[in-house]
Amino acid sequence: MNILGISAYYHDAAAALLQNGQIIAAAQEERFTRRKHDASFPLQAILYCLEEADLEFNNLDAIAFYDKPFLKFERLLETYYAFAPYGLQSFLKAMPVWLKEKLFLKRLLRQELAKIDKKAVKNIKLLFPEHHLSHAASAFYPSGLEEAAILTLDGVGEWSTTSLAWGQGKNITVLKEMHFPHSLGLLYSAFTYYLGFKVNSGEYKVMGLAPYGNIKAQNTQDYIRLIKRTLVKVQEDGSFWLNQKYFSYATGLTMVPELKWHQLFGFPRRQPESTLEQKHCDLALAIQTVTEEIILKLAQEVKKLTKATNLCLAGGVALNGVANGKLQNSGLFRQIFIQPAAGDAGGALGAAFAAQHLYFDQDRTLVPGTDAMQGTYLGPAFRAEAITATIKKYRAVGTLIPEEATLTAKTAALLAAGKSIGWFQGRMEFGPRALGNRSILADPRNPEMQKKLNLSIKYRESFRPFAPAVLAEDAPQYFQLPGASPYMLLVQPVKPAIRLPLPANYKDLPLTEKLYVSRSTLPAITHLDYSARIQTVHQETNPLFWQLLQAFKKITGYGVLVNTSFNVRGEPIVCTPDDAYTCFMRTEMDYLVLGNYLIAKDQQPPWPEKTEWQKEYVLD
Repeated sequence: MNILGISAYYHDAAAALLQNGQIIAAAQEERFTRRKHDASFPLQAILYCLEEADLEFNNLDAIAFYDKPFLKFERLLETYYAFAPYGLQSFLKAMPVWLKEKLFLKRLLRQELAKIDKKAVKNIKLLFPEHHLSHAASAFYPSGLEEAAILTLDGVGEWSTTSLAWGQGKNITVLKEMHFPHSLGLLYSAFTYYLGFKVNSGEYKVMGLAPYGNIKAQNTQDYIRLIKRTLVKVQEDGSFWLNQKYFSYATGLTMVPELKWHQLFGFPRRQPESTLEQKHCDLALAIQTVTEEIILKLAQEVKKLTKATNLCLAGGVALNGVANGKLQNSGLFRQIFIQPAAGDAGGALGAAFAAQHLYFDQDRTLVPGTDAMQGTYLGPAFRAEAITATIKKYRAVGTLIPEEATLTAKTAALLAAGKSIGWFQGRMEFGPRALGNRSILADPRNPEMQKKLNLSIKYRESFRPFAPAVLAEDAPQYFQLPGASPYMLLVQPVKPAIRLPLPANYKDLPLTEKLYVSRSTLPAITHLDYSARIQTVHQETNPLFWQLLQAFKKITGYGVLVNTSFNVRGEPIVCTPDDAYTCFMRTEMDYLVLGNYLIAKDQQPPWPEKTEWQKEYVLD
């Protein structure tokens, strides 16, 4: 049985293909179009999935779209009616799009799919599972768990913003839901907007900014009280109510009424790209703290309802690694599985799984002790011929190193010598994290590396932290991590044994100076609060990356590397060898390992572009 899942038309469009219940391929459309968070119909992602599976379009048994458009339209109409006469401008802007396109989504999908096969599309079965069911399915079915509680948290689907469910065998039962406009995802996004970051893109920046706040400071405690007293009422079962007088996302064109928030918090909305001040950090910490409290209460409630010992998480809020780490430390559940593509891209995969097990009633095949995500290496790989063609196209100069052991040994030596390296190997990752196939790598012991990577390679804000990739078997040496973290979705502290004392005047230092104080023997991956967003690297899922870490350990004694996504700010993660070489030449990366080619920057022919290329990408 061949089932194609699709997500599109909001953000992070994607396609995923199941063959007899096994994930064959999955990819976001942005990787092909080079437009970050591309929401358009995922034509190229679909074509890739079909090619990877060696299928024709007419071999598909069904196509599943990740939500129900009519229910979403109902929510839109009822919301505008409930808030009338407010929201007229937003209503006039939204309605033409809905009436022209989204309301007739089935027709629109068939028109787009006809570009692949005009004849076959007429008879293809189209299925529309609900948005939160798609999320829940994306986490539970590939989790490898026979039974689990399921918690789905995001902005909004059709009506649902939060759902508590129970997965048993091939069945998912929704037990409780919270509905729009009361949304934890939208609450967090409102603060993302007020702190000057881009909604549906910059939420992880708020999470990264929070440790710069001081939880003991009066400012932070006041902000927490204001949030809980004025903006959101939280109940013991985790349910919450948002005071819509302080939000405008339901009917307005912005997230919040800025004047009211200015009066509430005592300062205006931060302008994008402007200087960050301590008040911004404290407010970020306040909303992160409230978010964690709500998530923990919801987890307690779903545990109470299901008595399950395992938990599955999905939805955009499940990408909050700090909250995930706190949930892991709570001891509520024996095992937690988080869908690595937890946002809308993963909805494509979940829609396919929902069709497989709920519509077609197919049994699950479980492999004990492992999930079905295959390390999330589900995107395209490129043969040696494609890499050679790229090298010829750009007249690049590189050394071919056929033996893996030699390649990893040479790369590890360069990393140990302080070089930054673009690492392009195998199948591209599905989801927002680069996990060792489309990565930029560096030495975490280097105290200058965080600054170099942010400012000279990624061209992004200096405050943003970097993640460690660590040999799974060595993780307990460096991190207080109870278990594995293969998808870089858990934030946990570094071990006290590798921490360094802070200078006496540390609390009085400006933000930018605090950032460059070494806090551990791995300063490039240790955040201000001694935490790290950890990726455990497993020989079974990525043997080449594991081998590279082993080679680095042999030289340095540390089985850890800085691992950040292979892209610059505003650019999707690289997909093709051409993408990789272009990104490499546009930045101050020192080396590129493109398949089995080792390419040194100082040996390359002059790159024609200067800085104009950065205008191609909208800042995230």
